[in-house]
Amino acid sequence: MSPKDDVQFLALLVHRGYLERNHAEKLLPRLKQGDALDPLLTELLGWDGDRVDKLRVTRAGEDPRIPGYDILGRLGVGGTSEVFRARDKKSQGTVALKILNVRSTRQKRALASFVEEVRTLTSLDHPGLCKGYGIKKSGDTYFAVLELIEGRTLLEHIDEEQSFPEDTALRIVLEVADVLAYLDREGFVHRDVKPGNIMLTSSGQVKLIDLGFCAKKGEFNPEGTATGTGEYLAPEQAMGGACADLRSDVYSLGATLFQMTVGRLPFEPGDDEDVLRKHVLEALRSPELKGRGFSHQLHYFIDKMMSKDADHRYQTWEELLDGIRGQLEGKLAADWRGATTPRSNSRRRT
Repeated sequence: MSPKDDVQFLALLVHRGYLERNHAEKLLPRLKQGDALDPLLTELLGWDGDRVDKLRVTRAGEDPRIPGYDILGRLGVGGTSEVFRARDKKSQGTVALKILNVRSTRQKRALASFVEEVRTLTSLDHPGLCKGYGIKKSGDTYFAVLELIEGRTLLEHIDEEQSFPEDTALRIVLEVADVLAYLDREGFVHRDVKPGNIMLTSSGQVKLIDLGFCAKKGEFNPEGTATGTGEYLAPEQAMGGACADLRSDVYSLGATLFQMTVGRLPFEPGDDEDVLRKHVLEALRSPELKGRGFSHQLHYFIDKMMSKDADHRYQTWEELLDGIRGQLEGKLAADWRGATTPRSNSRRRT
């Protein structure tokens, strides 16, 4: 390897979490003197040759090697993990592998959360959830085997198309609410409902993904901590210390509905504290809902779902489902009653 290649690989090791920056800085003078990186990793850090070789071959995990699977490409990157398309060599089926990154593997809480998420997903069975097939370990690498979902997230659609038609958005909300109602019956609250965690498959099916923040109903956050994504966080969650409550998911789904139809977030992003403050204190302003031909019912749904007071939101998923179904069915019936039979232009022969 050339000195330039070694410096680049050293930077990659830091970026991927295998090496602390201060350790890398200690190696740089030796590299500049012409020493090769791999022997230095062994000499100064105690890494064995097999580990160094594996990191070279996999580019520090960017191109992973998992026994029993052929990696076909990377699908996405999150804060704690990466997802890859893979072929199971035994079944020849195509799956998704969610691989926990090395930084998270070293953190007991992050590792425990990953294991719990996969176990929860594997125990659940709903067509609107990504199916989990279990968790495995290869060397120091933890990974989940998941159903491969071909499609894109709502956030990707929003970023490209700006907004969804009202009826389309309401039908998507119906499908997500049905999944959340199933989770509720199983005793869970999702706690991170947002467009980035909702996928539309290539066949048009809606899938709710990422149970990383999922919790048992009634489970409390530690005092002063908020769980979820700030831009979609219910006020009681934003203030910290709240218990896992389906009404918080109702709020997040309302924020998602707002973004789908209007094309922007309910509260424009700033720093994290500013966004959380707005969810707690500021009233929702939505001039777009009044000026773009949206129905009064859509405005009502969003206002009710995003009420600052959890007691004023929908109290059950069935209540929300009934309300939105009634709206969609009512519009369909109105369209049918308003339809006219086209007149024939043909003339009767006499």
